Amino acid sequence: MEPLLIAANWKMYMTTREVREFFRQWGNDPPPPGREVVFFPPFPLLPLVRDLMPKGSALGAQNSHEAHEGAFTGEVSCRLLRDVGCSYVLVGHSERRHLFGESEERLAGKFRAALARGLRPILCVGETLAQRQEGHTLDVVLGQLAAGLGEEPPVKGFDLAYEPVWAIGTGQVARSEDAESVHEALCAWLRGRGAGTDARILYGGSVKPGNAAELLAQPSVHGLLVGGASLDPLSFRAILTAGA
Repeated sequence: MEPLLIAANWKMYMTTREVREFFRQWGNDPPPPGREVVFFPPFPLLPLVRDLMPKGSALGAQNSHEAHEGAFTGEVSCRLLRDVGCSYVLVGHSERRHLFGESEERLAGKFRAALARGLRPILCVGETLAQRQEGHTLDVVLGQLAAGLGEEPPVKGFDLAYEPVWAIGTGQVARSEDAESVHEALCAWLRGRGAGTDARILYGGSVKPGNAAELLAQPSVHGLLVGGASLDPLSFRAILTAGA
């Protein structure tokens, strides 16, 4: 059984001073047994977080370009991310899909590039409020999953994150049983294709210390993708240890 993965997505927050203070308070205590922690800071902070995070933590990038190198001003390749110590990368976060208009084809290219360059991608899927209200949740998330993994889904080497768009940064959170039903559908899709044999499915969407234990108690929830609550070390520590 793979360890539960608890991920901190810092988005476009934190400065060097704030990062130093975060890890001063975070300390050097390892995660509880059976849990893994990964930090996703903004690009400029990757080397600093790499040097300050406790031994046993993992470093990830919030985005990447599909090309190995080239004249792509403002972009960052998987090769460069590996060079600064990243082992994970997010692919298809809802903000990349909806704010930056990244297509399914583009995201599939990023996913394949991450695998090819030795990064472990976390493919994010999730429905909008309108799609949920229309009863299209599973059609949307399974469609995004199929598009991202491609016609020959990889057997291993990646994780997934279910992040209902309507619950990100809104304070709303899917009920644990609702999250479980979507996660189980994702698990069943993978099993049916012999794909993702080591894949963990994280829940992301207004995760807080108060709901983390209930979410992690669901059998098909294998971790959490945490946004705002991961910016505070005490809050994120409480999430990391919830229910352990």
